[in-house]
Amino acid sequence: MSDDKQNILKFLENTSVEVTPGGAKKIENFRVILRPGTTVFVTFLPGSDIKDTVECVKRLSAEGMNPVPHFAARSIPSKAFFEETLKILQAEAQVDEALLIGGGVDNPVGDFTSSMEVLRTDLFQQYGIKKLGVAGHPEGSPDIPPADVTAALLEKNAYAKEHGMEMYITTQFCFEAEPIIEWDKRIRGEGNELPIHIGIPGLATIKTLMGHAKACGIGPSIRVLTRQAANIAKLMTTRMPDKITRQLARYQAEDADCGITQCHLYPLGGIKKSAAWMYTVMDGNFELNDDDGFELTRELEI
Repeated sequence: MSDDKQNILKFLENTSVEVTPGGAKKIENFRVILRPGTTVFVTFLPGSDIKDTVECVKRLSAEGMNPVPHFAARSIPSKAFFEETLKILQAEAQVDEALLIGGGVDNPVGDFTSSMEVLRTDLFQQYGIKKLGVAGHPEGSPDIPPADVTAALLEKNAYAKEHGMEMYITTQFCFEAEPIIEWDKRIRGEGNELPIHIGIPGLATIKTLMGHAKACGIGPSIRVLTRQAANIAKLMTTRMPDKITRQLARYQAEDADCGITQCHLYPLGGIKKSAAWMYTVMDGNFELNDDDGFELTRELEI
């Protein structure tokens, strides 16, 4: 087996995925599309009901997955609400991992304006959260100045050390490896020691990807889509994730100081399609090509 193929297999180990509560309702049984123990992030979108997130988490746990609920600081109505939600998640689903983000709303709905304010309540530890993801922005945040992003990241590093919490960075998805590599090296130089779970896009049409990219504030790598607009047929199958996966896998293998430890797959075109792609690659059913990517050697089972 070639080095690049081994790198890709290692890189995709323990890949996590995500689902919205609404999207989860369309899945009859997660056991059919995901393997036991898969980490599944449950998103909390602005304006949605936290009860839907709780029910989705409980269901994923019952179906053998490791659910990770999102908490968006600026969408939490109050400290009391936050504590009650954690209490329910612990009691009914024994959740021990969560993701904390600032949240993409202009005006906070309650007591919190940043993720650090939520962290400082120490309620995660009180209610059994042992592992916590925080947001990372390889191409910058649309809401926060770069200097403030750096300061917040270093503050989270310090908090993790002081409180003995297992913390990691989960990023938005990008379409190119180069900006991710540059960002990892830069934040490492600034003092980041948190491991990175890097976001990569799942299979989707150009229209779907462009919509997500704009909504998430993703920057320069969106030009990859515009350059490949004439190649929609390939992008709808296996072309988008393969190149970035191979290049980041090589970077992880060759740079001993690489901060990227695993992938987080955004199922932009649907979780069934993206999961099928992920497992096909994990099982080694692909061949490297001359375009620094790879081609599947087995049809997706959707």
